[in-house]
Amino acid sequence: MSLKITKVLLLDNVDPAAKEILEANGIGATLCKEKFTAPALISELQSYDGVVVRSATKVTSEILEACPNLNIIGRAGTGVDNIDVKAATKHGVAVMNTPGGNTISAAEHTCTLICSLSRNVPAADAHVKAGKWDRKAFMGNELFGKVLAIVGLGRIGIEVAQRMQSFGMKTIGYDPLVSADTAKEYNVEWMELDKIWPQADYITVHTPLIPQTRGLLNTESFGKCKSGVRVVNCARGGIIDEDSLLKALESGICGGAGLDVFVDEPTKNMALVSHPKVVACPHLGASTKEGQARCGREIAEQFVSARDGTNYFGIINAPALSADCPTAWADVTKCLSTVIKKYMKGSKFNLTLSTSGCELAKLGRPLKAAVCCGILGEEANLISAPSIAEELGIEVSIKHETGDSAECILTGKSETTTLQLNGDVRSGKPVLTGINKQILPVAFEFAGCILLYKAMSSANRIPEVVNALSSKGVDPQAMSISQAFDGFLWVAMKLSKFSEGIDYLKTFLENPVLLKF
Repeated sequence: MSLKITKVLLLDNVDPAAKEILEANGIGATLCKEKFTAPALISELQSYDGVVVRSATKVTSEILEACPNLNIIGRAGTGVDNIDVKAATKHGVAVMNTPGGNTISAAEHTCTLICSLSRNVPAADAHVKAGKWDRKAFMGNELFGKVLAIVGLGRIGIEVAQRMQSFGMKTIGYDPLVSADTAKEYNVEWMELDKIWPQADYITVHTPLIPQTRGLLNTESFGKCKSGVRVVNCARGGIIDEDSLLKALESGICGGAGLDVFVDEPTKNMALVSHPKVVACPHLGASTKEGQARCGREIAEQFVSARDGTNYFGIINAPALSADCPTAWADVTKCLSTVIKKYMKGSKFNLTLSTSGCELAKLGRPLKAAVCCGILGEEANLISAPSIAEELGIEVSIKHETGDSAECILTGKSETTTLQLNGDVRSGKPVLTGINKQILPVAFEFAGCILLYKAMSSANRIPEVVNALSSKGVDPQAMSISQAFDGFLWVAMKLSKFSEGIDYLKTFLENPVLLKF
């Protein structure tokens, strides 16, 4: 699947390199410095199928609902909390970020704030500029030998660790997605949060803002920290609870805070930012010429790759695209589920996708998305299908078995019907290889118009079917007949054209289905 990307709106001072790369690859791009209200942005986006933002513009569910032409949202940076990803997914809109684009800039800024806190640099600078010279007022602390706790050991957290280790700091950290062995490779001692708080001289957070991290540092966790602990937040406002932080500063539990991000931006929490032990910046973590140029280039290059269908790096809400899933295998499962939906005739049913072979071992999620897409039809795409299916109560379970060759088996079960289909990829094409454990000796390609029916093995009805089709001007072009089992067999027949209505076949066939691929 490739994404339709023909015209992109670039907002929030995205680097001009993005426009140059997009236009060089045949994608129209408009670089706009204007800050839009939500209604104005909705109006502007009507003529675009792609938009790129940084952190200033919020892409809400209301905006997504009102912009049906939008196919992709790019975040020139890492965090996507200013984008309603759930709503984007529901509407079939891909959300893409540049996870490594501003890593160095954000890490260096974090280290700058740590150093500033240790030596009171901003306050000393303002002191001298005011014509004063009181050296004793700005007695600092060495970083050598101090313990730096890093909460979030992703790209930025690890870069911070490596830089601060050069100052002689001991680095400890926590990340539920990183193992102790992996952390150890970077000289970071992994430990649970409750063990981190009492040991840390400095704490820096590098996590997304999600329910589990909102208010991560609060009155309770500050109460477990060393007296005078210093904290830094260059990630997302709200990870450190601002009210709790101010109380900790006033009580002396917290000896200083370096804040680059806030719950509300621009912040109105002047009691916090004007505190003498706070170093505050207006969200500058990614604000370097190099970082912005890198993010601009990367998001544009990723858009081009997604448009061409060659690579989907950076897409965060589409497992069928972001995983390394061959298109042909996604087509197989989508076609199988299309057949099952046709046979179930609107009744409630559950699906089980069984895969085998090492080639398919890690493709459960993308293949499940393709199954959902086949069930929902034109109502959904590979991005939106899983979430819509979940809302509708469509259950798809996944099983995988080791085996020498790759194969997909999709089983649909309702109260009255069970249908099991085998699918494979042959010569790069999706094919049907079996029905209800009855093998088709000739694999049948999912292409064009297909008639599928079950008949008694003693009377397969092929002559009658051919004559009836011919009377309607429809010619069979290919055919595959399954092995017989328990007195019955299956016939798959490719037709020269789609025949509107097949009631004339139902006079001598039980439950025939006509499909168009």
